[in-house]
Amino acid sequence: QVQLVESGGGLVQSGGSLRLSCTASKIEFSPTRMEWYRQAPGKQRELVASIIFGGPSKYTEYADSVKGRFTISRDNAQNTVYLEMNSLKPADTAVYYCNFKKTEWPAYDAWGQGTQVTVSS
Repeated sequence: QVQLVESGGGLVQSGGSLRLSCTASKIEFSPTRMEWYRQAPGKQRELVASIIFGGPSKYTEYADSVKGRFTISRDNAQNTVYLEMNSLKPADTAVYYCNFKKTEWPAYDAWGQGTQVTVSS
């Protein structure tokens, strides 16, 4: 069973930067997509950024709220996905989760334990 471990969260002032990492272990089959989600208190979990595993790493998608500030990237050899977060705002405060999803057989949908990001004003 795929296991994901996240790191890099923390407390940062508004305008600051953080880099999140998520590394998979016990992975036998490469994912289709690797994604970052976040969940703020009292809100639903939302998709922040997405990148496909195969092909050019330029195939990325972002939530409108983070476009131009966040960058998702991957290191396939290390089974790792990153989220570079710049110009952070208090509204970015949330628990951030990584997700590795394989849509074709043998499909799986693996989640990390979450890492807290807090942006102070």
